Amino acid sequence: MADGKASKFEDLIVWQKAHQFVLEVYKLTAIFPDSEKYGLTSQFRRAAVSIPANIAEGFRKRGTKDKSRFYNIAQGSLAECRYYLILATDLDYGDCKKLLYDLDEVQRLLDALVNTINKRI
Repeated sequence: MADGKASKFEDLIVWQKAHQFVLEVYKLTAIFPDSEKYGLTSQFRRAAVSIPANIAEGFRKRGTKDKSRFYNIAQGSLAECRYYLILATDLDYGDCKKLLYDLDEVQRLLDALVNTINKRI
């Protein structure tokens, strides 16, 4: 990043934090009951993976509208994960406080990225 710009999506702090979030979601869901294998576990992991995946895809898009669309999809997946954390907490499937904190951090970073992109539209 010699010129101050990311040259690949892995350079983005928001992607790095989102990737770490996914790893933590996998750890948490590994302790969910077996009965949730095709339910909450699967849905939660899919939504979590969608966050850094859409950040990566959006990064490579050339047009600002395309970038914004993929980043917005990542924002939607963040909201979905927030609900799954609330549900997991209510079902006593594990301690989700740290993941909620991490999710808030990713959301702040992603919102800032989206705001920057949207200023170019």
